[in-house]
Amino acid sequence: MLEERLSSAPTVKNFVDVHVMTRLCMEHDLQGRLKLRKKKVKEKRLKSRLVSYKQNAEAISSTYLDVMNKSHCYFKSKMINLQSFRDNWRGIPTRLNNIPHSREIRKYFYIDVLQATQRATKDERPRLKVEINIPELNPEMDVYRIGTLMELVRVLALSFADDGKRVKVCVQGSMGEGALAGMPLQLAGTRQILEFMDWGEYGAMGTFINIGSIGAKEVEEQDDIFILVAPQNAVGNCIIDDLPGSSGIMQTMGRDKRLEYAASFQNCYFFRLLYYAGTQYPIMGALRMSYPYRYELYKRVDEPSGKEKYVILATFPEKPTVDEINDAFEGKPRTAAQVSSLVQR
Repeated sequence: MLEERLSSAPTVKNFVDVHVMTRLCMEHDLQGRLKLRKKKVKEKRLKSRLVSYKQNAEAISSTYLDVMNKSHCYFKSKMINLQSFRDNWRGIPTRLNNIPHSREIRKYFYIDVLQATQRATKDERPRLKVEINIPELNPEMDVYRIGTLMELVRVLALSFADDGKRVKVCVQGSMGEGALAGMPLQLAGTRQILEFMDWGEYGAMGTFINIGSIGAKEVEEQDDIFILVAPQNAVGNCIIDDLPGSSGIMQTMGRDKRLEYAASFQNCYFFRLLYYAGTQYPIMGALRMSYPYRYELYKRVDEPSGKEKYVILATFPEKPTVDEINDAFEGKPRTAAQVSSLVQR
């Protein structure tokens, strides 16, 4: 029995092996625990850091939120302003020969002119010119309506006044006394009309908007924008006085300087209906330009349903000539010289 017990008792070697195996297991288990602990500590630190970042962000968000929103809205509006305008543009209105124009047609042109003028002033264009030639705003036609012109002027003036600008509406004075006191006919009584018009409920007239005549004496230091109401009484006439020469007599040189100054005004809006030469019916098409876009040539097309629409024929970087307009209506391709001139423009 003793021999059997001795034989079954663990030897030194077996004891060492068991001890080594136990130690290895303990070390392996300890390493696993240490790794798990390190992982938990790392996760805890990371979580604590994230919580700290979140708390800091929440603490400063109230301070910078308004600035971020304003900056985002500003740059977003800058990027989509022109595109949204093009997307919202409904095209040229129809039945423009129907007189008087409807309120919708007048409002269309008021807004169209206003948007083009606002874009040009934001780009700091100093001298701007609006040429619009619909029947109610064409001084050469007997259906010319002074009220439409005054309403357009009011829309422009109130818009700039809303931006804090001081606007002076300058009206061309009479050509003289007696029989000339009412000339030009297209502007007779204009100043009185402007003074009696409704300029809103906020007292803009007399503060941000004032009425004057055209001349150096009307310029005051607080004036920011001048709107010159200047329809032509006769084709080619200019409201700017002739500049006298050195001898004090009106000369060709003075007239050239006057015309040069008049040419320094840049078109920010242009709209003209196109007819056959010597006629005012029917409308063949229209030429339109709204800053900063190109000149667009449209053709009026009658539809089978009895309605009409305007189809674009061509675009030009500058105001096209009569020959260029005729070639576009006749479908003639542009020559190499014309294409090169367009590229140079």
